Amino acid sequence: MPPDIPGVLSALRRVLPSGPVALHEPEFGDAERRYLQDCLDTGWVSSVGAYVDRFEADLAAYTGAARAVAVVNGTAALHICLKLVDVEPGDEVLIPALTFVATANAVHYCGAVPHFVDCEISSLGLDAAKLDAYLGDLARLDGGACRNRRTGARIRAVVPMHCFGHPVDMEGLLEVAARWRLEVVEDAAESLGSFRNGRHTGRFGRVAALSFNGNKILTTGGGGAILTDDEALAQRARHLTTTARVAHRWSFVHDEVGYNYRLPNLNAALGCAQLERLPEMLADKRRLAAAYAGALEGVAGVRFVHEPPHCQSNYWLNGILLERADTDARDALLEASNADGIMTRPAWTLMHRLPMHAACPRMPLDCAEDIEARLINLPSSARLGRSL
Repeated sequence: MPPDIPGVLSALRRVLPSGPVALHEPEFGDAERRYLQDCLDTGWVSSVGAYVDRFEADLAAYTGAARAVAVVNGTAALHICLKLVDVEPGDEVLIPALTFVATANAVHYCGAVPHFVDCEISSLGLDAAKLDAYLGDLARLDGGACRNRRTGARIRAVVPMHCFGHPVDMEGLLEVAARWRLEVVEDAAESLGSFRNGRHTGRFGRVAALSFNGNKILTTGGGGAILTDDEALAQRARHLTTTARVAHRWSFVHDEVGYNYRLPNLNAALGCAQLERLPEMLADKRRLAAAYAGALEGVAGVRFVHEPPHCQSNYWLNGILLERADTDARDALLEASNADGIMTRPAWTLMHRLPMHAACPRMPLDCAEDIEARLINLPSSARLGRSL
């Protein structure tokens, strides 16, 4: 059944305020202004300062991770995560085809090859069972390493991405990863405030990446962080992201190729203030999601994307799925909603469709391609849920 476009628009307008509505906007208050002014007054504006230290400690405390290392953006965080688990040039890294391009870019930065895998409908994330079956046909274990029978390349890691804040089946994926000797690097860029079986995303693999871009649930302007429970990996992450400089009172000695990836104190100041308000923002976003779900119930041809079982999602971006794959109907709904001032967006173009990935290995991507033709994201700013 095609979507009832007038019915969808009417349902959305029962939830949203009148006038134009953006997809996701940042929101700042008095604490953000005070902390920024403190940076300006004290002169601590660059990559060293009390707010960087506090932001890292607060992130670790909130997520339950032993350590957090703050960096300039989520892509940089993911790049370093891959280096921390020894992804090397020529390796293959398993990533979902349904993801933002930064996931694949981080693999390329290591000189490795993205290997695209399918997702499942419940979480929109990586399908562990399907991946296990695929590796059974494709891969072999050789001296403790997983190798692609067709290319001969080592398959070093798998990167689940918690799509729009909905947690992946990490327990199932960890079993597959252990069986095939794969490192697990979580792309938790979109899922700050999301939990699976009571455990925060980013706490399942050895390392994880967060993002605090301007459109994320918590923003530092740019910004990202690496989460890990491994103290040695945390220390190495800090070293690599600080240009690999050897600590000294005045000398500039660098012992390997490093990266100028540390988060400035100014940005961390924003993050500290935003993190204070995170529980309130999460409550607002869940209220908004519930309102969408209620308003859209019974509207023909669409269904709201709910959090997966055993999960508490942050609902970073709310979404609807058309009842059946139909790109023409999807685009007609996108056109009508945007013309009405409601900023909606489709899913990202799948990674294997981008020209630089045409030759990359991939499994059959039936579910990802189905979702691409059916999914539409809805306005999701936290403030939209506050007055509901």
